[in-house]
Amino acid sequence: MLGTTVAVTAAGVLAYLVMGSHPERKEEAGPATVKPAATTRVRATNPGPEASTPAAPGTPSVTGTPGPTASGTTTAPARPSATPTPRSPRTASTTASSAGRIRPGTTYTGVATAYEAEDGDGACLFGPSPDLMIAAMNTTDYETSKACGAYVLVRAGNGKSITVRITNECPLPCAPGQLDLSQEAFAKLADLEVGRIPITWQLLSPATSDTISIRYKTGSSPYWCGIQAISHRNPVAGLEVETGDGWRRLPRTEYNYFLSADGSGCGNSIRITDIYGERLTITGIALRPDVVQATRVQFAQH
Repeated sequence: MLGTTVAVTAAGVLAYLVMGSHPERKEEAGPATVKPAATTRVRATNPGPEASTPAAPGTPSVTGTPGPTASGTTTAPARPSATPTPRSPRTASTTASSAGRIRPGTTYTGVATAYEAEDGDGACLFGPSPDLMIAAMNTTDYETSKACGAYVLVRAGNGKSITVRITNECPLPCAPGQLDLSQEAFAKLADLEVGRIPITWQLLSPATSDTISIRYKTGSSPYWCGIQAISHRNPVAGLEVETGDGWRRLPRTEYNYFLSADGSGCGNSIRITDIYGERLTITGIALRPDVVQATRVQFAQH
């Protein structure tokens, strides 16, 4: 009997050892430990066009040599030197083009509509226009008045073309790329009854005998002032005033004035820069509100 008991016990021990060493047996001593899933971040290398974010509906088609991107992030212009530039009629600048959405050498696609321009005044606050070959720029490309004063060549699908100056803003639902032409300008491309035509357009730097004028806004004083440039050949990218600490760059409003909220530099020398980087220094402009004061300078033609 004792031998039988020992044999049974030995067999049980042997079976236990075999089960414990079986490769498919899972741990039952406690709950299994769960490892967090790894988060894999995939980065495309040299993505092709299919990897790009599609443009929003209505974004103008761009061809030609691209300039600075028209994304929501812009590159701040270099801080101007505190040392005043020489008082020459024209001071060349080596800075890169500071154009925004409307870039030289670029063709935009959109539509043209028409509006009653009356005397040609508009959101740019230039006042009555000497002619009505003018247009209102859609809000997106108007870009807080950056398009004010720009000359654009407009081409219709029928082969006709005109040159217009931007003096106004066309609010929504005007889409990016859209130009709201004066009725007089639209009529040179198509019958007004058509109402809406496809177009392409691009920035111009035209020949002109005009020189730039400066105007201080109504209400300007040594304690607050708004300054506007008029009759410039190329779009203005920035305006600075001379202060006791050097040149101060003024913020631009959507109604096309550059403001000095604390009066700093009001009545002093003015420096304006176009989108090609050319910088002109203007002296002798009195602080006289709502008076157009002529200068003897103009931006170079491109």
